[in-house]
Parts: sequence; C-alpha cells; structure tokens
Amino acid sequence: MKMHGLGNDFVVIDARARPASITPDIARAIGDRRRGIGFDQLALVNSDPDVAAALVFYNSDGTTAAACGNATRCIARHLLDEAGSGALTLRTERGLLDCADAGEGLTSVNMGQPMFGWKEIPLVKDVDTLHLPVEGDPVATGMGNPHCSFFVENADAIDLETRGAALEHHPLYPERTNVQFASMIGPDHLRMRVWERGVGVTLASGSSSCAVAVAAARRGLTGRQVCLTLDGGDISIDWRDDGVWMTGPTTHVCDGVVRPEFLSAD
Repeated sequence: MKMHGLGNDFVVIDARARPASITPDIARAIGDRRRGIGFDQLALVNSDPDVAAALVFYNSDGTTAAACGNATRCIARHLLDEAGSGALTLRTERGLLDCADAGEGLTSVNMGQPMFGWKEIPLVKDVDTLHLPVEGDPVATGMGNPHCSFFVENADAIDLETRGAALEHHPLYPERTNVQFASMIGPDHLRMRVWERGVGVTLASGSSSCAVAVAAARRGLTGRQVCLTLDGGDISIDWRDDGVWMTGPTTHVCDGVVRPEFLSAD
C-alpha cells in the first residue's frame, strides 16, 4: 500500500498473512523515487498475538527507525477501518501505542512519554537537554528516536537542506538525529520544517511534531496543546499525562504488487 500523512509518504507492506523479509538493499530499492516506488519510510506490518499488529520501520537509506508517527497513524486508520473498531493498539520498537478514531476522518496515536535524559535520547554525554551546547540553543528530545529542535524567528528563512544535513550528524548524537526548525505564528501555533534522519527534507514528520511541541512547552513558548503547520499541512499535538497524542489526517493512495524481478535485480 502507498499511504501518506500530510505528504510524509510511506510504502506499507502487510505481512500479517504472508511474512516478508526486508533487507536494507530491498528497502533502498523500493525507496528510490525514480527506479522504485519512493517513500520517506517503509513500514512492515507483522501479525502479533496480543495487539492489532507489530510495526517495523525503514528509512529510505535502508536504516531502521524505532518510531514513525505518521506511518503509525496511516496504518492505524487502515486497521481501524478493516476491523470496524474505534480503537486499537500497535506494537513498535518504541513500545505499545494506543490509536483511536478521532472523528471527521482524523486519526490519533499516543506516541508515548517524551524522554529528556541524555542517555535515553541518546546523547554522547551529560548536558542540559533543554539548552544544548550547540549554536542556536536547540532542545534535545527522545520520542523513540532522537530530535534536535531549534526555535527561530522565521522557519521559512532557514536553509533546511544545508543545516539539516550537517546537524543530523552532530557529534552530540551518536545515532544521528532528526532536526526541526520552528517559529511562533500565533498562540499555541507553530510553523515547523523538518530534516528527517536517514531521509532528508520531508513535508511532515509525526515524531518530530511531537518533539517540537514538547520542547516548546518545556521552554514556556506554548501550552501542552499545540497546532503545528508543516510544509504538508496542519497536525495537532496534545501532551497529556499518559503520553503525547498526535492527531491528523491520513491518505491511502493505492494498493500494488512489487514484481519479483524488481526485487531480485542488482
């Protein structure tokens, strides 16, 4: 299946009935936007006896990701519709994520509690995660994957490709990092742009949205309920006692079959 959440696009392989083996080479081949299908992330949906499904995520460079919020929302929407239910739970490397139909075509996912400890994010040493010792005074947050969030005067004025590529590999982050630039455009309303680890510039990112909303609340810039305007559209984040809930639209574009000769090609 090809899906997207606010332009953050995914190839989703349903392996519940027929197991699928994904290697980094296969992920990169499918992710090639000229020779393959193209995606920001590939999601493998596996059967799980205790929850609706277990998800595994791959970036377009073939690396894996522990969390992918928008892909989780897209898959949750598909499974909610399939089961005719209003709520379900999915298993990811991040943990068990509760998902719910939010009405009006929107889907909510609880992305879990944010992490602020330097070992949890992770960083290479003990520093103040609310004020990293990095030019631009960013915030570090863990959402199952690492994030580095900058608050700037005008997010649209940032050279995202240059700065994002450099900051992804900042020496403070041993596993590389997602990078966000956000600016205030109204009360509890942020404009945000994203450089995604292992992907590059993306129109939206669910875990990045959660990280920026949490960082903004920690800095006292916003409350805990925030609207973020990304290049692909708006998403709502609500940092509650039980975790960070993300709510937004999803799109199921099409279903398809990957040809065996494509998978076996060099």
